[in-house]
Amino acid sequence: MSFSFLTFSQNKKLQYGAEIQEVDEDKYPGAVLLIGNVKMTHEGAVLTCKQALYYKDKNFFKAIDNVLIKQGDTITQTSDYVDYDANSKQALSWGNVVLKDPTMTLTTDTLQFDRLNQKLYYRSFATIKDQTNTLKSKVGNYYLETKKFTATNRVTVVNPEHNLESNHLDYYTNSGLAYLYGPSTITNTQNDNRIYSEKGFYNTKTDISYFVKNAKLFLKERTVEGDSLYYDKKKGFASATNNIQVIDTVQNFVTQGNYAEIFELKDSLFIIDKAVAISIIDKDSMFVHGDKILVTGKPENRIVRTFNNVKIFKSDLQGKCDSIHTDQKTGLTRMFRSPVIWSDSNQITGDTIHLLTNLETEKLDSLKVLNNAFIVSKDSLSKSDFNQIKGRNMFGKFKDNKLRLLLVKGNAESVYYNRNEQTNELETITKEISSNIEFILDKGQIETIKYLKRSEGTTYPPSKLPEEVKQLSGFIWRESEQPKKKEDIFIKDKNTPKEKKKEVIKPKAALEPKPKKKSKKTNLSSKE
Repeated sequence: MSFSFLTFSQNKKLQYGAEIQEVDEDKYPGAVLLIGNVKMTHEGAVLTCKQALYYKDKNFFKAIDNVLIKQGDTITQTSDYVDYDANSKQALSWGNVVLKDPTMTLTTDTLQFDRLNQKLYYRSFATIKDQTNTLKSKVGNYYLETKKFTATNRVTVVNPEHNLESNHLDYYTNSGLAYLYGPSTITNTQNDNRIYSEKGFYNTKTDISYFVKNAKLFLKERTVEGDSLYYDKKKGFASATNNIQVIDTVQNFVTQGNYAEIFELKDSLFIIDKAVAISIIDKDSMFVHGDKILVTGKPENRIVRTFNNVKIFKSDLQGKCDSIHTDQKTGLTRMFRSPVIWSDSNQITGDTIHLLTNLETEKLDSLKVLNNAFIVSKDSLSKSDFNQIKGRNMFGKFKDNKLRLLLVKGNAESVYYNRNEQTNELETITKEISSNIEFILDKGQIETIKYLKRSEGTTYPPSKLPEEVKQLSGFIWRESEQPKKKEDIFIKDKNTPKEKKKEVIKPKAALEPKPKKKSKKTNLSSKE
């Protein structure tokens, strides 16, 4: 015959009751065995189970089978077993542990509940689910008052659009905010875009993130690196600050600077503050610097624009201008406003300069200098004498990235210093005028000259060279502006030549009579 009864006892605010109470010192020394509808309450927590052992001297409660703990109206926990120390307010649960509060559900095998500090912690894997994400980690703490998880060791945060992997993060279940403190990767499961960082912030609900240590954004066709990185996935917008590097994984093209904005949906990139574009030409890097760089278009139709104070450095080619436009589809680079390039020992200037790269060989193919074309090279043994060629337009061909052929078309003029091949002694200086002149160059020096139409020329001995013949009209030597090494592209020149005032802009001035109209020098210039 069996019977049951319900009893209660109080010790340090702990109350308990059950259908049956038994004491068996041989089997359970110091404990009260509670069986059937066991209930324990202690300072706002209520525990129920099928049976339990209560050690009065230690104020320790051991719950067994279908254990349920409720704290207030917000927290419930189920498990197979619970050990509860009423003195320290510590509960250890194990066996199919499930804990719920209004923002999340936690499942694990073993869970420690520190009621004194309102903290949960586990050391052997747990899964946390909220309305947005599923978090998993081997080790973690959950702070009930702030709704914060501190998870370490093999952490993942997954939702239908993203997969976050980390070794250390803080995650807030009420807001969906994650703060990352170790090597972490966020992968977009829809397009495989990835973010890597070792310290940062990620809003899992808005898809906005901000990273401040070793940040890298891996887009479909670009990789973005910087000291700090902001990314709004929904808007397709990213900005990076300090030590930025944007790698075009399709075009083998890199941009660097200290501030950048990337518009993913528009396929555009804007970069300033020591901005430099780096492209590989025949296994040799070309560096192009300007105050601003704008890259637009998909890889097959990409345009690179560089604005203001532009400088170019390549081991065998340097340049300078105000702005540059490069079409990566055609390999055409156009330089505007006071452009100058240096190839070997030659300085080339004109109103506009075009450089064409062979897309298959990745070598310089050809050159165009449009309007007021001028090429100058210093005489090999003199600091003040210059070989000069000028004309309306100039067209050149490169061979192995060296300027090999040069054709001057329209009002061509040249001044050339002739030296003895054996002694290098200066013998004569030749001034030539022709409609078109073709030059073959070898290592930057003129090898042969061909006058394609009737020419007029005069050869002078060095002692009888007229001063007005020494330099062609429009001559200017700009060696001081030439970047001799890669770092020079960031130097701002104070002596940059100002653009010539074009008379077409001031028609009245152009009609005014000018003195000495019939001088020889003026007549030569008027042919241009």
